[in-house]
Amino acid sequence: MQIIADFHIHSKYSRATSKDMDLEHLDKWAKIKGINVLGAGDFTHPEWFSNLRKNLIIAEQGLYKLKSSGKTSFILTAEISCIYSKKGKVRKIHIVVFSPSFAVCEKINKRLGTIGNLRADGRPILGLDAKELAKIVLDASPDCLIVPAHIWTPWFALFGSKSGFNSIEECFEDYSKYIYACETGLSSNPEMNWSISNLDNVALISNSDCHSPQKIGREANVFDAELSYDKIIEAIKNKDPKKFLYTVEFFPEEGKYHFDGHRACEVSFSPEESKKYNNICPNCGKPLTIGVLNRVQELSDRPLGTKPNGAIPYKSLIPLLEIIADAMGKTTVAKQVGIEYQKLIKNSMNEFDILLNSSIETLNSATLPEVAEGIIRVREGKVVVEPGYDGVYGKIHIFSAKERKKKIDQKILF
Repeated sequence: MQIIADFHIHSKYSRATSKDMDLEHLDKWAKIKGINVLGAGDFTHPEWFSNLRKNLIIAEQGLYKLKSSGKTSFILTAEISCIYSKKGKVRKIHIVVFSPSFAVCEKINKRLGTIGNLRADGRPILGLDAKELAKIVLDASPDCLIVPAHIWTPWFALFGSKSGFNSIEECFEDYSKYIYACETGLSSNPEMNWSISNLDNVALISNSDCHSPQKIGREANVFDAELSYDKIIEAIKNKDPKKFLYTVEFFPEEGKYHFDGHRACEVSFSPEESKKYNNICPNCGKPLTIGVLNRVQELSDRPLGTKPNGAIPYKSLIPLLEIIADAMGKTTVAKQVGIEYQKLIKNSMNEFDILLNSSIETLNSATLPEVAEGIIRVREGKVVVEPGYDGVYGKIHIFSAKERKKKIDQKILF
């Protein structure tokens, strides 16, 4: 069966998350989005873990559903922040852990609880080498999966410009052989990662890392596999293109660390521009935050556009709410945008079905013609993006200002 999965999310117990990040809202929004398998998130947090055990029941092997007639299959995942010193440098690495059962989660939590305070945050901060975390997790169960999260983010990532490493092996040493996947993050896509041969042997997965239920599925993974923990993990580990069909990606420029820059001075640079200024902000003289594109270019050992054998394909999409907002010339929180979104969802199966599969004829009968046109343009990659930098999301446009003015003039005329 076709499975759309978003593995990396957070609960309401993580910092800067919505109070609606509970199982009921997650189940509701997974159905709206068209997600079959959703990470339960934050299984290391004692209260959230207790909530998971109380309200989830086994549905398929290694997957769980809400007792109260839930539709979504939850997979047990957690993100852990490892901050430690190695080879004379402070390292800050975020890692997503997949667990096959509550019993295994308990083993992991018991061990990690002796190292740091798991109650302080849904994503715990531990003074633990990433290699040692891998050892603890795999000692709990060899069926766990360890995935370096958003691997290019400057501050907290495997390859981050501020605190990362230059290779998987440098970080995980003899445990590198157990790293079967890496998460691309919002500011990079698989094509950018394909220019680094160090990543040839791992699967590239994509997840939302969301902090509110409306944002789940902004990146995701699509499988044709049996609905079970083992079969999904097997498809990832084997990079089987018949089982792991493709990933759904942001346009990477929209991510908030794609370009280099300095947010305080509103300075945004391409890697070439940064080089001219020796990576220093020309306004204040402080170092620029080196973004994902620059870091990818630094570590790449083959040209951008190279597609290695066995690479899993991808499709770039924009969330439906953003498409509607751009088509209507309004913000995503505008009342009219929300009404049009609800109308489309009500008339269709779910958001992914609308974005990926609905024909132009079906879209025209279900929504405004400019919204239908926007969805088709996004599928064809016909978008313009002002790249994000230093924590500022990129600005993406499907319609030009000239096109919007023409539409407004036509409405006034008629």
